Amino acid sequence: MDLNLAGKRVLVTGGSKGIGRACAEAFAAEGAGVRIASRTPPSGPDAKAVDLSQRGAAEALAQWAGELDILVNNAGAIPGGDLLKVDEDTWRRAWELKVFGTINLTRLVYAGMKKRRAGVIVNIIGSAGEKLDAAYIAGSTGNAGLMAFTRALGGASHADGIRVVGVNPGPTATDRLVTLYRQRAETLLGDAKRYEELYANMSFGRPAKAEEIAAAVVFLASARSAYTSGCILTIDGGLAARS
Repeated sequence: MDLNLAGKRVLVTGGSKGIGRACAEAFAAEGAGVRIASRTPPSGPDAKAVDLSQRGAAEALAQWAGELDILVNNAGAIPGGDLLKVDEDTWRRAWELKVFGTINLTRLVYAGMKKRRAGVIVNIIGSAGEKLDAAYIAGSTGNAGLMAFTRALGGASHADGIRVVGVNPGPTATDRLVTLYRQRAETLLGDAKRYEELYANMSFGRPAKAEEIAAAVVFLASARSAYTSGCILTIDGGLAARS
């Protein structure tokens, strides 16, 4: 299926690895001009080192990226822990990157898209925002906030010719997931190398592939999904639907 993305100008944050990298590669395969931003990006003219948790970083990134047709907000990883484990400084640092980083960059890019009356913003959030987890309280709360942000903005953005959508990935085979499950395997099984045994309770007995998430992101950003805005697509193998 031709998604008609050739020549589109795309920015992917958190684009150096995991889901972000898979998205960048998928857009590039469709012929789009892709720029990536990350705290540790690969070298090259289409990659920028930036920490979106810092004041002024979103402005610098938006200026560097220039006019965009598509923005993919993917940067940020909120640490686990319950209310008593996650202290205020940790909570604030995590939200400065994922929550406020997404909001601040969206504000700047949206303004440019509004002038041209065209553009798509895809927020990659996380299924913990709907399947709430007290052991991941900062992440669940932050993700729920970004879900509300996406729906609120995307419900009105049609008036400006813009679409705003979200994607909630469930457990996905990234370096971060492996690190988390190695820690759990060490605690539960006494051997970090047995982490893949903990995948047994996942849908289809495995985590999602980053490429599976990216395929949905690219489709949602394309004109094939031109009537989609203000909604969240959950890709978790049915995890959030379980009672």
